[in-house]
Amino acid sequence: MNLELVKQYLEGAKKDEESKEMESKVAKLPPRFIERFVTKGIKVDLIETGRIICSMKVQPHLLNAGNFLHGGATATLVDLIGSAVIFTTGVTSSGVSVEINVSYLDSAFLDEEIEIEAKALRVGKAIAVVSVELRKKKNGKLIAQGRHTKYLAPRSKL
Repeated sequence: MNLELVKQYLEGAKKDEESKEMESKVAKLPPRFIERFVTKGIKVDLIETGRIICSMKVQPHLLNAGNFLHGGATATLVDLIGSAVIFTTGVTSSGVSVEINVSYLDSAFLDEEIEIEAKALRVGKAIAVVSVELRKKKNGKLIAQGRHTKYLAPRSKL
């Protein structure tokens, strides 16, 4: 195994010119870029207290090397849509992630329509737990199932 190749893969370009150019491109990215990057094209189909259903087509920028929805994009959708459903319960902050668990059950391919359903299982004073499922819209087949636990900072009584 060539450890230097692994290091170069993780660190990116090594040439000074390329490295400076890459740094400047990254520095110009907007704050919270990853959220906009992953949720591009999402449509909210239903929103109610404790429940959100969204749909989207799998975009080319979300594909992995196998040409299907990247696991990191899936986990980010669990994070973002799961956090959003907490707000539907009336809390003013979605809190801080304590745990995210994702079970990957099937693949979603380029331009395939998927549905994302998030449900608030419990939103208490200190902890919120949500469930998020990604399904193929055409047949309802489960792509991924996630659970997201968040710590809700205590609210000041002042």
